Amino acid sequence: MKKDLKLLDYLAVRRSIPAFQMCEPGPDKVEIESILSLAVRVPDHGKLAPWRFIVYRGEERARISEELLKLALEKNPALSEEMIQVERTRFTRAPIVIGVVSTAAPHAKIPEWEQVMSAGAVCLNLLMAANAYGYVSNWLSEWFAFDERAHPLLGIKPGEKVAGFIHIGSTEFPVVERPRPALTDVLSWRGGED
Repeated sequence: MKKDLKLLDYLAVRRSIPAFQMCEPGPDKVEIESILSLAVRVPDHGKLAPWRFIVYRGEERARISEELLKLALEKNPALSEEMIQVERTRFTRAPIVIGVVSTAAPHAKIPEWEQVMSAGAVCLNLLMAANAYGYVSNWLSEWFAFDERAHPLLGIKPGEKVAGFIHIGSTEFPVVERPRPALTDVLSWRGGED
């Protein structure tokens, strides 16, 4: 079997960059559509496409961040100044934020769990496609992914769930490796002899 050395090299160093370390430029509309066209090439039992995308860009990111701040203050009026600033920048850290929305639902043949996993696969493909275009990326969820009060603001419909918010941009920070699990801690073998 022929190895794809470029892909192996990439997978050996694939790394998410913190959203707060991102800056312009981000992908333009044509690049975003190309990135998303690659992202949808995931396992999808039954060809249901049990996910959809919402692209947040431009000034809309600042408006959403301010609205999220209001919701956060309703929940906790005693937020520190530092946390107020964090909330105020939720969607402005990266030039582009793409919401991956799981539309998984009961189906006669396709288990809902498989549909949910397909949405997770879309998130990972989206990270890798953004990297292939030369951008850095990060998959985040954060509190508002799970707070239904925020869903109308974010364009999430009733019954849908957020698989993640993919932040995409550039960075001037060095890419630093983080500890990974030892294979011996996460691997077991059943049968076969070598």
